[in-house]
Amino acid sequence: MKEAKEKLRIDKYLWSIRIFKTRANAAEACDKGKVKLKDSPVKASKNVVVGDEYAIKTEDRKWVIQVTGLLGHRVQYAEAIKYYIDLTPDEEKEKLQVQAASFHTGKRLSKIGRPTKKQRRDLENFTDDF
Repeated sequence: MKEAKEKLRIDKYLWSIRIFKTRANAAEACDKGKVKLKDSPVKASKNVVVGDEYAIKTEDRKWVIQVTGLLGHRVQYAEAIKYYIDLTPDEEKEKLQVQAASFHTGKRLSKIGRPTKKQRRDLENFTDDF
């Protein structure tokens, strides 16, 4: 009796291991040639094989991953990283760390910017005197 091989599309795999936020984004990246197997672009419908190495370019960074297992549904990040090996060169990872360090969250530092309620009351009391 033949063993049934599990088939899994590359777009679904990249979505399930959390490289892309949505499956549509993963399929779009494949269509635009941003997902490559051995320097040739792959279609979203390509079946993933354990042991394949993919070069993936996302908005944030470039990835080089090797497939270690097939995952057909989205799971937590801690679980998802068990299904691939990150072979990304160190200089790419360093670029990402520099970007993260300079990323501005938009949160103001304490006691800088807008006045607190107490400061605002003091200002109103001060201006009412004139």
